Amino acid sequence: MGKGRSSYFDGGLFQYIGWVILGIIVTVCTIGICYPWSITMIYGWKINHTVIEGKRMKFHGSAIGLFGHWIKWWFFTLITFGIYGFWVFIKLEDWKARNTTFAN
Repeated sequence: MGKGRSSYFDGGLFQYIGWVILGIIVTVCTIGICYPWSITMIYGWKINHTVIEGKRMKFHGSAIGLFGHWIKWWFFTLITFGIYGFWVFIKLEDWKARNTTFAN
């Protein structure tokens, strides 16, 4: 790509603020049930505006796909008296990575 920037982020601040506010509103109004939707919406926006070495990233995850994992993770956290909660962050990052590719 020459001397130009080959890796960059092209999202805007006001877009980000809008997505975060929307995510908070949806999460609060649904008493946390739609939190997986907020996660996928905001993370998808971040990834879809990221270019690495001239290749745009693409997020393919869905809220429904995450919701099943979310229920399972909370169940394990409950039955282990919170101990499994330490792994939820790692599991979420793994799920994000599995649903992120380079766009064609």
